[in-house]
Amino acid sequence: MRRTPLALLAAAVVLAPARADLPVGFTTNVPVTAPTRLDWTFTVTNRTVADPPPTLLEAGYDSAQQRFDLYLPPRKDTKQPLPAIVFVSPGDDAGGWKAFEPTCTKLGVAYIAVRGAGNNVPPPKRVRIVLDCLDEVRRQVPLDPDRTYLAGFSGGGRIACLIGFALPEHFGGVLPLCAAGDLRDEPWLRHRAADRLSAALVTGTTDFNRGEVEQWRGPLWRDLGVRTRIWVQPGLGHAVPGAATLGQAVAWLEDDRPRRAALAKRHPATRADPARATPPAHAAALLAEAKAKTADPKTAYPGLMLAKGVAARWPDLDAGKAARAWLVEYEATGDPAWEKDDIAEQRKTLVAEARSLSDYALKGVPPGSPYEKARPDMARRAKSLWERVIEDSPRSDAAAAGRKYVAELEALAKK
Repeated sequence: MRRTPLALLAAAVVLAPARADLPVGFTTNVPVTAPTRLDWTFTVTNRTVADPPPTLLEAGYDSAQQRFDLYLPPRKDTKQPLPAIVFVSPGDDAGGWKAFEPTCTKLGVAYIAVRGAGNNVPPPKRVRIVLDCLDEVRRQVPLDPDRTYLAGFSGGGRIACLIGFALPEHFGGVLPLCAAGDLRDEPWLRHRAADRLSAALVTGTTDFNRGEVEQWRGPLWRDLGVRTRIWVQPGLGHAVPGAATLGQAVAWLEDDRPRRAALAKRHPATRADPARATPPAHAAALLAEAKAKTADPKTAYPGLMLAKGVAARWPDLDAGKAARAWLVEYEATGDPAWEKDDIAEQRKTLVAEARSLSDYALKGVPPGSPYEKARPDMARRAKSLWERVIEDSPRSDAAAAGRKYVAELEALAKK
């Protein structure tokens, strides 16, 4: 399971004119005035694209046509960064405000709910709309990256996860409701998610996505080191949870602020900063962090993976080229110490994926669920993962657990 630390792409920041002050209180249909400066292309690809092709975003897309609902709490100090919740609906409506209103008004949390970004919209466009709306607020109101949370219901929750796990420096956590999403494949972003983000997942006792949340995604994220907690609201089906449950989830996300602040103090590039907003500055800061981590044997592996991420994400920038050259020089030293950590992480990931998918297939899909017909395919995928675990380390405890799972999965896989 050896992997070399090389591979990924580039970014662009668009500066925009200022707009009139955003109003305090709740306002509907707030217009966007300029394109987002946030890296939406990296969110939907494996690299930053300065000039996106029409296949990525429809020709004629106009940021100024996007709208969102906004709540801004009263503020005594307008320079003090605000906490914020960004909400993505599965429909073209904004949604969610009534459920979040008690928490936002009590705690002084800004609320941004996008419009026109429902499940019928292609994912790249949904992501672009969300980031257009978020950045529109950021131009006028300082938002605290450590306390900005991406939330969404059903398919909107999947988009919230997609954005949060791709751009973790801009957020403190994700709050998917009755759904979840995938972590990024890049090791450095998985490390970022574990080091910085919290994931509050909420489902209901009769939600058809409960198994996905409770048996699959939540346990997987937790096993991979992401601070994760699951709420199952009694009597709730596939619907936006109640205000009390959401209040608990937001409070739990807020509890992790000290860890995020401490991390940013040690490694400033883990938190978004206007001083590093341009791609060259951000890439250079990440490369500096990578080199600092690699100097310590205890953090050499995540440092190498971070350098790999810089080289792959921004290959045309000076920092990307420097990262690639530095990785080649590092490999030339012949120091294989990082490989032990790399293999250990691959094994941990494989076992976590096998266990969580098995539990979902075996006990997470109730009769009548829209996913019931997919259970045999889930079982085959889980069985294949366990077979890899057993082949890799046949005498391990994980292999012993895998054999038991395989025995249960075989009957289901044949259906």
